[in-house]
Amino acid sequence: MEVSFEIVPRNRQAFDQQYQFAQSMVGRFQFINVPDIQRFNIRSWECNAFIDPEQHHFVPHFRAIDFDLKEGRIFQIIEQHELSHVLLVTGDPPDGLNRVFFNTSVLDMIRAVKQRFPNIKVYAGFDPHRSGVQDECLYIQRKTEAGADGFFSQPFYDIRMVEIYLEQMQGLETFIGLSPITTESSKHYWEVKNKVQFPANFRPDYDWNITFANQAIQLAKETGNNIYFMPIRIDLEKYFSKIVLD
Repeated sequence: MEVSFEIVPRNRQAFDQQYQFAQSMVGRFQFINVPDIQRFNIRSWECNAFIDPEQHHFVPHFRAIDFDLKEGRIFQIIEQHELSHVLLVTGDPPDGLNRVFFNTSVLDMIRAVKQRFPNIKVYAGFDPHRSGVQDECLYIQRKTEAGADGFFSQPFYDIRMVEIYLEQMQGLETFIGLSPITTESSKHYWEVKNKVQFPANFRPDYDWNITFANQAIQLAKETGNNIYFMPIRIDLEKYFSKIVLD
């Protein structure tokens, strides 16, 4: 089992603080994922310079809607920053009219990047809350056919749903997403924004999220899968002190 830790690049100081925590978890995290968020000044791929390649694989996210494949800018970025892993996602259109975006399909981006850089590890995302299981699994299959080498999921909150997807994704390198929710307002956000249907026993507190994470980790170990932590505004020491990764 391999484990990825996501760091949101709000600013350099915040990034360094979270990366220092990741480094303190010696040997526990093999990957560092960095999403690309338009309202922040640091682009995901620029964080390559902040990561120790001897400790962690660096996985920057690229949003398909931010790139015109004909311009080739994504290829230039990959070459300039000597990237060996990328995660390609569709991305949400920006709010307002101040940002340019393109109608680029993530399937086309996966295909183009893999053809241009066959030795790069190209990951794609999947969202267990976006649509029904059958539709999402068909989309996963299309991404695999386009050239995706593996998948990182949006966070799960129901172990039964994890089991269903892992059964459907046998043979694919899969990272199970975990993002602890510890407030009612965060729970409401995930329900409205990400269409998450929480199980009846869900509680927005550390104990529930830690217990669930350890269940998912055990399942990942048993099935030969991986874990993807997306900690958002939580006490990292409090959460990870009870997470069993060994």
